[in-house]
Amino acid sequence: KDFLKTSGWEKKLQNAVYSELNVFPWPCHPAAPPEHIKEPLAYMRKAQGSWEKRILKSLNSMCTELNIPLAQKRPVNEQKELLNKWNEMGTDEPDLSLFRPVYAPKDFLEVLMNLRNPNYENGEQPSFRNHLGLIQVPLKVKDIPELKEDFSELGLNIGQLGIDDSAQVPPEFFENEHVRVGQKVLAEQDSAAAQQYVRQGCPTALRADLWALILNISNQPEDILYYEQLKSNVIQHNLLVDSLIYKDVKLTASNDDYYFVFEDYLYQVLLCFSRDTSVLEHFAYSSATPPKSYIQGKKSFNYTSFILSVAPLCFLYHEPSKLYQIFREMYVRFFFRLHSISSHPSGIVSLCLLFETLLQTHLPQLFYHLREIGAQPLRISFKWMVRAFSGYLATDQLLLLWDRILGYNSLEILAGNRIIFTKCMKPAVLADLSTLKVMPLLQIFLFATVT
Repeated sequence: KDFLKTSGWEKKLQNAVYSELNVFPWPCHPAAPPEHIKEPLAYMRKAQGSWEKRILKSLNSMCTELNIPLAQKRPVNEQKELLNKWNEMGTDEPDLSLFRPVYAPKDFLEVLMNLRNPNYENGEQPSFRNHLGLIQVPLKVKDIPELKEDFSELGLNIGQLGIDDSAQVPPEFFENEHVRVGQKVLAEQDSAAAQQYVRQGCPTALRADLWALILNISNQPEDILYYEQLKSNVIQHNLLVDSLIYKDVKLTASNDDYYFVFEDYLYQVLLCFSRDTSVLEHFAYSSATPPKSYIQGKKSFNYTSFILSVAPLCFLYHEPSKLYQIFREMYVRFFFRLHSISSHPSGIVSLCLLFETLLQTHLPQLFYHLREIGAQPLRISFKWMVRAFSGYLATDQLLLLWDRILGYNSLEILAGNRIIFTKCMKPAVLADLSTLKVMPLLQIFLFATVT
């Protein structure tokens, strides 16, 4: 025991266990079948299965129309060419005009809107018994008092980065002490302490190390070797999804004022991600089931690319292998829930229902006004949610929001963020959300709303 403590292994083991507890679901009843661990509600599992078939059909029809395989080995000369330009793939301009997006956020929203529990009677006509929003499933969501309790560290009397570090507040009042505590947390290398600490926000200089500590990412030589193996798989094999990644990056990040400089990083991370079979482990607790293609014994899975989930991380991590590990861990902990149908409290269905319920309850005039003029709030804000506000908020504000996602191990804060954006609905604001300051508005909504 003394050896474990002096060698540092005791802390490493504690962090590893804490990381696993944050990721995997609570134990179910011993008699529960495996599919109940993935998703307890049968109609959710059915809806997710139908959505996956729709995506697969779109991919297969694209393959048929373009007469290209889902996967194939690259010719030797193409392998050499890709290896030589690995760090400058953004300079490549392949003709991708025939490739189309697999689906848009509005397609996914339509699926969520049509979800119904067959065991729940819910008439089509509005009444006091049914929900007046677009999501019509009877899931339990939290109200303001419960959110206050869960997010108590965001209280008005507690210092926050994003509020108390502004130019008008002398740094000795909060910021200096918060930085000192952050340095101490890093020195202790304690994941649980780091997660508690970031609930009040991360200092910019410490954010990269604190996030890595929370996610238990250390970028050891074996991790770098694993990344190089994934890179080798990209060099050797060409997947249909590679062209979709190229097109998505060109359409999104390449045209973004903040993210265009990271184009090469985005290709490297996402191409490797599409070959990483270790990501398949998260499907043990996800309602989704991965479609697979087999290439000479190697298994890979196709997915809709998550460009804007990677791009903000490029501001923090400049080593490709570490950037990749951080994104992969963020995905299997949080982001996958924004792209799959489930009843989980941090799942996209619950978040949409939470948003509509809070808006209907606490801002009823705005809710009914938007509904009457045919501008359903969820239709306007859904794309913000499904991308975790990446590409909409200024980068410093987005990272402050993601601090809290990591700190509370929950995506529920995204619903509150959507409320405050909807409350600020003016044409000028909607055109450029990057002008908004997240934390003051979120704090006021949670802790200054009369309940």
